[in-house]
This record gives sequence, C-alpha cells and structure tokens, in this order.
Amino acid sequence: MTQATKAKQLSDVSQKFAVSRATGDSDFKADGLRPYALYRDFGFAAATEGMVHAHVIKLIPPCTDEVRTRHQHMLQMQLVYVLKGWMKIEHEGQGVMTMKAGDAWLMPPGIKHTVLDYSDDCQNLEITVPAQFDTVNADK
Repeated sequence: MTQATKAKQLSDVSQKFAVSRATGDSDFKADGLRPYALYRDFGFAAATEGMVHAHVIKLIPPCTDEVRTRHQHMLQMQLVYVLKGWMKIEHEGQGVMTMKAGDAWLMPPGIKHTVLDYSDDCQNLEITVPAQFDTVNADK
C-alpha cells in the first residue's frame, strides 16, 4: 500500500480537533464498561467518528471476583498505560505481570485476559480502536 493510499484512507474519517481539560475528581463518571471503575472520557470518539476512544480509568477498590472475570474485547487495538499505582494482570500466552506507574501494554485483538488485583490508587490511560466494541466473558 502506498503512502498516498494510506493518507486517503485516513482522510476518509472526518476527524475534528479535540481538547480535554482536567478539572478534578468531578471529571470521573460511573458511565463506562465496568461498575467497579470511574471514567474520565476525553471526547475523542465523537471527534473521530467513533474511530478512537481514550479515557482515564480509576479503579475502585477492592479488587473483587467480579473484576477477576476472564474476558476479551472484540476490537482492533487496545493500549493501556498505568498512570498511578499498579495492576496485576494475566494475558493468554503471556503469563502474570504486575504493571506499575509508567508501564504500558498493547493488547492484540481478542486476547483473553484477567485483572487479578490492583492498588487502591490505580489509574490507567486506555486507548481503543474502534471506540465502540463488544466485551465477551471467556472461560479459562
């Protein structure tokens, strides 16, 4: 694929300039995928016609069995960056890892994974493509 073809594909999305400014804890809402987390949405899904979603996830302690449900996301790309605290996770074929502030991981489409534990102050930046996707519970 030529650079011109790639540029044309990207230009097919009517992307708008978007800014998200933090104002404090009131930015976090309980309106995301999981009931055990609060989310600060950046508004990028609307700016990219649903191509990209970005938000900060503040995990609510304690980590429970509901959190530890093995699952997979049906999407093209998922990137997670730990902003604060730590998170213990397991990904299919990758084993158990404890990720701390400053660590990041890129998840292949549909990889089965489990959140095993997290610190009381855990916050992650998550970027997904596309913005809307299905999550499926997966057996171990």
